[in-house]
Amino acid sequence: MDKLELKKRTYQFGRRCLRLCEALPNTKIGRHIEGQLIRCSTSVSANYRAALLAQSSAAFVAKLSIVIEEADESAMWLELVIDEELLEKDKVNPLLKEAEELTAIFVSSRKTLNTKPNNK
Repeated sequence: MDKLELKKRTYQFGRRCLRLCEALPNTKIGRHIEGQLIRCSTSVSANYRAALLAQSSAAFVAKLSIVIEEADESAMWLELVIDEELLEKDKVNPLLKEAEELTAIFVSSRKTLNTKPNNK
């Protein structure tokens, strides 16, 4: 998957999470998850864009690590939405799958970068 495709994919992930957040119930738990999920899901795209502009390999890997953390955190909040039965599973599962896939893609990318001789 090329950089432009991942840039679009992470952006769409954030947008889809924003729309899902609008459907969360207006309860203390719903509002808390809404804020957390908005922050971390949009951070995936923002930090990936920052990684693409990194001035060194080390800076790229550091930003990529933040992308991984934010994608995984998004997955955790989506799991909580399911476990707390705040929304129907079929509405949340595609986003949860996307969060898990993005996490795996970026973990794999980081491993590849860390095995290159210039990045050790």
